[in-house]
Amino acid sequence: MTVKSSRRSFLKGTATSMLVAGFDISGGFAVAAKRTEAFTPFIQVSVDGNITVVVKHFECGQGTVTGLTTLVAEELDVSLEAIKAEFAPADATIYGHTVHRLQLTGGSTSMSNSFLQYRDAAATVRQLLVRSAASRWNCSEADIQVQNGLLSTNDQQGHFGEFISDALKLDPHSPPKLKARKEFRYIGNPEVARKDSSTKVDGTAIFGMDVRLPGMLYAAVLRSPKAGGKLKDFDASDVEGMAGFVTAQPLLDGSGVVVYAQTTWDAFSARQKIQATWDFTNAEQRSSTEIEALHRKMLQIPQHQVFEDYTTSDASTDLGNASKIVDLQFFAPYLAQAPMEPLNVTIEPTSNGGLRIHEGCQSPSLVQMAVSKALKLDQEKIEISTVYAGGSFGRRGALTADYHVEAVLAFIALDGQTPVKVVWSREDDLSGADYRPIAATSVRLGFNDTGDLNTWDLRLTTQSNFIGSPFEKYMVNERGIDASTFYGLAETTYAFPKPAIGLSYWNSSLKTGAWRSVAHSYTAHALEIIVDVMAQTAGQDPLAYRLSLLTDTSNLDQQRLANVIKLAAKQADWEKPLPKGWGRGVAAHKSFGTFVAEIVEVSTDNGQIKIERVVAAVDCGLAVNPDIIVAQMEGAIGYGIGAAMRNQVTLKNGEVEQNNFPDYEPLRIGDIGNIEIHIAPSEEPPTGIGEPGTPPAAPALANAIFNATGQRATRLPLTANGIVFA
Repeated sequence: MTVKSSRRSFLKGTATSMLVAGFDISGGFAVAAKRTEAFTPFIQVSVDGNITVVVKHFECGQGTVTGLTTLVAEELDVSLEAIKAEFAPADATIYGHTVHRLQLTGGSTSMSNSFLQYRDAAATVRQLLVRSAASRWNCSEADIQVQNGLLSTNDQQGHFGEFISDALKLDPHSPPKLKARKEFRYIGNPEVARKDSSTKVDGTAIFGMDVRLPGMLYAAVLRSPKAGGKLKDFDASDVEGMAGFVTAQPLLDGSGVVVYAQTTWDAFSARQKIQATWDFTNAEQRSSTEIEALHRKMLQIPQHQVFEDYTTSDASTDLGNASKIVDLQFFAPYLAQAPMEPLNVTIEPTSNGGLRIHEGCQSPSLVQMAVSKALKLDQEKIEISTVYAGGSFGRRGALTADYHVEAVLAFIALDGQTPVKVVWSREDDLSGADYRPIAATSVRLGFNDTGDLNTWDLRLTTQSNFIGSPFEKYMVNERGIDASTFYGLAETTYAFPKPAIGLSYWNSSLKTGAWRSVAHSYTAHALEIIVDVMAQTAGQDPLAYRLSLLTDTSNLDQQRLANVIKLAAKQADWEKPLPKGWGRGVAAHKSFGTFVAEIVEVSTDNGQIKIERVVAAVDCGLAVNPDIIVAQMEGAIGYGIGAAMRNQVTLKNGEVEQNNFPDYEPLRIGDIGNIEIHIAPSEEPPTGIGEPGTPPAAPALANAIFNATGQRATRLPLTANGIVFA
């Protein structure tokens, strides 16, 4: 990002009580009096010297509070402990993403998007404070030392706040001077711990479930048991007189009945007594077996060709000349995100006739747009107070903001004045999530006499998250193709023949949405097993074979992927023989600008598989917070492996069969023996880390199982192949 700093970078608060630094949405410093609507205050310094970082990306455990504060601490030479962090209010004109302009957190872009923004803002604050001190003390700027919020020379000292009035009179030099990497004290320091850990441990951190407002009622919604069903009628006579029950009302969009009570338990208890009848005319009523059969049928005649110059018809013809053909069938089921903090939204009225939404809000822009459309209310009247979120994995970033709209409809259905907290149970979320869509993939690989791949015909059927959404015109091209449905396939890093990719889209009333790593979660599973099959056909070691496909020294992506494969191999002792009945599997993948290689070791005992070890190497560019990178990689690997082992969402006559964690079981500590993370040194800018650890997890495990047992498992979850885990 090129930073334009020809304009003043400070906004006056009350008199000179606060100095605020930031950028306009184009990346330039702004004069508040002229362009307050475009001013982005990232850093606030008060007259008492206190520093606050305004965090524009929400925090659901991925580390944005620590990461963005680290950038400011580095350029200001102030410890993280001395800086307060607060979440930004909802305003895309101020806090919008510099690429798509929406205010939201997603795609593992928080650090890459904000790396220079926050450093430039902090460096400019430092520059102006130093100039102010040098002028006051009549000395050279080079004589000023900055450390721990203090400015000093050999005989004079003052904290930041003492120089605000002078700094406000200055224009910043352009561009601000940033620290060189060799000068970093906090960026890249593995000893820098999470900034929010202590408050989460002692309970003072506020999550959505913690929000309490005077006079607030709790609400639970009785929803259609089949996606797309509409309420016909309901009877609440059995609920009257129940402890804590207040009233029950239909939602204005006909999607359900909202039950109001004095506590969450009272609302859940009363909801069980409501008798409702539903119209299933437009609802999903098929079962999983039928849905899968339809997906597979659509593979036969693709609706779209990703590459117009090489189609599946061309590949079918070329396969006729192959010396050997290998057919593979892959299947990835519906998956729920299942964040640990159940969904919840608290709504209250505001004095201007609007409303305020309290939530761990991942996408303020999407929420404002969806609520504005539902209520025909100006977006300016929809305030959002963001607090911590207990996980998301994509669920809190729903394109339709479904549960936010439901909450404001519940608020309106009561009286539009009483604060209401709508809480989803675990059962609610598993039966009504924005699921990771099903993906059915067929692949025909054509090899020549020497075992080299010449031709491959790949066909994919899935459900697009964007087709039919408000963002279709941005995400779907003129040929009807949504590139987000096959991320990682068409642009694979490996050097092998271009595949023919046939694509078909399946539609349902069942909602789909982002799931940690989105399409990479199923494309990497297919691709990395395909590469293993290619190595097997060529009679080569699967890790060495991958490196043979990454030899272009002019291709930086190939070199970075090769480097993490080599690092993982070294740390996992790839060449060291394993005990009898053990197997190692490798998978490597680029997603969100980050390169990851994972090696899984498994053992077998009486037909059961035990995951003994996972070794991962990651190149995410400059490692801003190594401790957080390790934690995110561990979590992403566990999330991917847990889902690959046994998770799936299935339907019976349109109704979700999974109910809670006993039948949608998350990863348990005993499922994996050990996880080791190794961060590759990199001179590149920082890239994503929240999601990239997930895509290689499933194929690395599947490849390890093959090398231990000889069973090639291409269907997810792995238990659906008859595999039993210890």
